[in-house]
Amino acid sequence: MSNLLKEVLEGREHNYILPFLWQHGEKEQAIREEMARIHEAGIGAVCVEARPHPDFLGPKWWADIDIIMDEARKRGMKVWLLDDDHFPTGHAAGKVKEAPEELHRKFLGERFIDTIGPAKGTSLLLDTLLMSGLRPTISHSQYATGKNKLISVVAVRRASTNETLTSECIDLTDLVHDGILYWDIPEGYWRVFIVSENKDGGSKAQEDYLNPLVRDSVRILLDTVYEAFYNRYHADFGKTFAGFFSDEPGFYNDKTTFDFNSKLGKQGVSLPWSNEMPALLEQALGKDYRKQLHLLWHEAGEKSSRVRYAYMNIVSKLYGESFCSQVGEWCRAHGVEYIGHVLEDNNVHARLGSGAGHFFRSLWGQDMSGLDVVLWQIVPGFDEMSFRWPAGETDSEFFHYGLAKLGVSLGHIDPKKKGRTMCELYGAYGWAEGLKLMKWLTDHMLVRGVNYFVPHAFSQKTFPDPDCPPHLYAGGKNPQYRYYKHLNHYMNRISHLISGGRHVATAAVVYHAEAEWSGEAMYFHKPVKQLMQNQIDCDVVPVDILVEAASVKDSRLLINQEDYRCLIVPYAEALPAAMLRCLVQLADQGVAIRFVDGWPARSSEGSDVSAELTSLAHHRNVKLVALDQLAQQLMADGYYDMKAASYEPYLRNYHYVHENLAVFMFFNEHPHQSIHTEIVLPVQGEIYAYDAFLNRLTQCKANRETGAVQLELHPYESIVLLHGADFGDFAVLPEQRTVTGMDIAGEWTISTADAEHYPSFKEWGRRTVLTNMSKPDYLPRFSGTFRYETEFECTQQGNQALLKLGEVYETAEVWVNGEQAGVRICPPYQLEIGGLLKKGKNKLVIEVTNTLVKDQRDYLSAFSQQEPSGLIGPVWLEVSED
Repeated sequence: MSNLLKEVLEGREHNYILPFLWQHGEKEQAIREEMARIHEAGIGAVCVEARPHPDFLGPKWWADIDIIMDEARKRGMKVWLLDDDHFPTGHAAGKVKEAPEELHRKFLGERFIDTIGPAKGTSLLLDTLLMSGLRPTISHSQYATGKNKLISVVAVRRASTNETLTSECIDLTDLVHDGILYWDIPEGYWRVFIVSENKDGGSKAQEDYLNPLVRDSVRILLDTVYEAFYNRYHADFGKTFAGFFSDEPGFYNDKTTFDFNSKLGKQGVSLPWSNEMPALLEQALGKDYRKQLHLLWHEAGEKSSRVRYAYMNIVSKLYGESFCSQVGEWCRAHGVEYIGHVLEDNNVHARLGSGAGHFFRSLWGQDMSGLDVVLWQIVPGFDEMSFRWPAGETDSEFFHYGLAKLGVSLGHIDPKKKGRTMCELYGAYGWAEGLKLMKWLTDHMLVRGVNYFVPHAFSQKTFPDPDCPPHLYAGGKNPQYRYYKHLNHYMNRISHLISGGRHVATAAVVYHAEAEWSGEAMYFHKPVKQLMQNQIDCDVVPVDILVEAASVKDSRLLINQEDYRCLIVPYAEALPAAMLRCLVQLADQGVAIRFVDGWPARSSEGSDVSAELTSLAHHRNVKLVALDQLAQQLMADGYYDMKAASYEPYLRNYHYVHENLAVFMFFNEHPHQSIHTEIVLPVQGEIYAYDAFLNRLTQCKANRETGAVQLELHPYESIVLLHGADFGDFAVLPEQRTVTGMDIAGEWTISTADAEHYPSFKEWGRRTVLTNMSKPDYLPRFSGTFRYETEFECTQQGNQALLKLGEVYETAEVWVNGEQAGVRICPPYQLEIGGLLKKGKNKLVIEVTNTLVKDQRDYLSAFSQQEPSGLIGPVWLEVSED
């Protein structure tokens, strides 16, 4: 038997959960109580968040952290720290404000003046335009807050018949004297662009933040927060103190903080800047780069694309090197790890604004890959239809088919990640989110390969804390808290099985960032969606890694431990020249390459790549495929790992291997429809089913020769199939049944108890028909537990009996004849009760617990449709005949 599986079955799996623990400066007893509640929920670590604390890095702060560290040491837990006093990371506890001017954030801004010639002896008052803080209706300089540094002044001829900028451009920078441009304007219409370095760009909320393009600016965060923790807890580093977590650092150069479409070309937006940028732009664009800077905001066809690619390539690399890699290097040098995530929402992961420019570069320096799901970004069933969330409209295809794939792909291809991907999840969904939705979100991540989790959040503040519910304990007011441990055990068990080995996928899909910077481009998640809906697994791979770290063996593309049989290139008008050369080389070495919906037309840099484009278009290993035919073509070419007998667009799958154990996870992602199909696995021999909730192994009914297994998955249901060495006495034989069914109908006694008074119930009434208890004429504002009691006659006694509860909202616990039968937190609500059933009269007790939304009715919950409450049934019993 696999040691890994043995550890899980014996309850010795590792901890993969580190929830946020918010600090507000509470009393010692409250902190110790919260640590105890976290630990008893099956969790072995916390990530301390300082955001609400009134004395970060002050005496009260250190006293509180000492308490947390003491509790963690006693309980064998790990402690992580969210690394700043404000959200997002980058405030450095306010120390940037005190730093030298050259370490503050800098931006590149642009204004323009329209002129007409011929006109000799003209002058333009540039010094006024360079002032910061002036308002359009008040022009006196006393209102200015500073003066911006002039970078360039260029004049571009405009076409006389429209707004188009021509290619005729004149550099006028040297004609500026004492803030005035003196220029004899040639004949025609000219637009004069003034580009300057300024300090007042970006989001107001991040005004005193560090400059992520500058190493010494980022060092302020290390000196202020990281070094302070090392000085106090250095003996715990790498032991109880595990590391640091950065939360959504980015550029934040757009005053509209959460405009996820902040790409180059957006008018009125200042751009990230540093003292290194002029030399790097000159290296990329040539000595006359100043004549091209206006194209960062204005359209001029391929010329604009070339400049924008150069700029984004530079700033995303600087971000990765100066911020993420520097912090990661500090952590590894001090024996701890660095984790976290950037903003990915609605494709901002490849953009400016709240993004960091390039997902893979922005997280390469960390020790785990990372992502987050909050604020109703992912909602069951809304995988193609947009969903209204607090930040606007979701790009649901990205959130469902792209987000987690970005994270796990980085975890797979970067050796230092060791196959680990962390997801912050559950946060800010409101009290409408209960364990049922949490389990669905957990499976959504697990089946894509996420294996570390940061639940959001535990709060010690006196209930109700209005800050981003739900809160997992909530001072004992969360009625579902007592069942939360069941989800955590499930999460830890599966995470253990998909860690420490190797992921198996047949396809790699090229990340689209460079293509988007260079012109028209297809999102990477478009082809990923087609593959996932046909059970073809893949990773997303950035250009950098393909060019620098990929190799080929036996016509397979090798990256780290991954082994891909084909490479998918989403449509791109332009790609970097090095990438095009790389594609030719990969094709020459036998790698199957599929371009989706079109060939690239040019290079991102504007260099001559005609030979490469011609070679690709005629290469025997390269094909052009329509997006809607991609999955079928890959299946026909044999580039798949497993195959379903029917089209199952909501069946998700993940294949993970250890030395002597193959793990296959399947999840039905549809919220309402069941899946019934046959899946053929790439194995021969015995196959076993593992129930991670019950921690039980069962021998499957499978074809030993072909690897065919019948899958029957209810909505919200997942299954893990295992193949490898003999599992011996650990496995239960599959059930053989001749079943007799009966409807448990009769009078139900219904009682209620809220979280504070549980298990002291008060009888509410009696009903012969089960109903939605949150209807206006019942208990529309009740949050807590409904207790249903009845008696029924069973005419036969069998060793096997299945109790089906029907519709339940939303967590169910069952007792039969006074004995606990089990807990279910999501569909299917059915339990084995054979050993508890007796012939004759039986007593059945079912407790159903809803969420706090009925009582709290918070703002975040307003974005979701509210489910009913209670046991709706019908309740059905199936007894096998002896």
